Amino acid sequence: MVGHIVALGGGGFSMEPDNLASDRYILSLWRGPNREPRVCFVPTATGDSADYIGRFYSAFEKLPCRPTHLALANSQIPDPISAVLENDVFYVGGGNTQEMLAIWRECGLDQVLKQAWQAGKILCGISAGAICWFEHAISDSVVEGELHPLKCLGFIPGTASPHYDEPGRRETFHRCLLSGEVSAGYGIDDSAALHFEGTKLVNVVVSRPESCAYYVALTDGKVVETVIPTELME
Repeated sequence: MVGHIVALGGGGFSMEPDNLASDRYILSLWRGPNREPRVCFVPTATGDSADYIGRFYSAFEKLPCRPTHLALANSQIPDPISAVLENDVFYVGGGNTQEMLAIWRECGLDQVLKQAWQAGKILCGISAGAICWFEHAISDSVVEGELHPLKCLGFIPGTASPHYDEPGRRETFHRCLLSGEVSAGYGIDDSAALHFEGTKLVNVVVSRPESCAYYVALTDGKVVETVIPTELME
């Protein structure tokens, strides 16, 4: 059974609390047992921010699912990794990608999430929670206030850059691609999301009509951006 990955460049409940189209789209992918999916929010990248967790519940309690969360900093669950396996959808929040990946690797959550995905479950997230699934990312978590390449989990081949419509994101991706620091990949605007089945890109959805996603690659030594067709979510 192949799993899904949905990578949001920005948007979702944390950036667009009055527009939950992206979050509803993620839930629509669940094809498991005839019940509402269990959605586990993973807020590691913000140090398990209580405010972020609260905003997740405020949004997802309105949707057809059973929301829960996994806090690793001060977990009261005896075996939090085993608890992960009870869930169907894993929604990873934004924040510091580098610190998040270090914590995951230390406790083994990276491998548990890979096993869940390979078993047909859904991985998704915004910003840090979007780029972590790729081989590399353009991230502001390596040096504060700057953008640099970051090695990520490698579930999906290539590089990802979130918030691609923000100043500096596009330029940094181009520069790193030309220097050979990263491979070809995707620029994802805010309010845009890439949907993969396994490692195959099957759809790009947007919650605002002006948002875009791009495939960014080298052709004859020059950076070429190809706009990927999108589907506007209602």
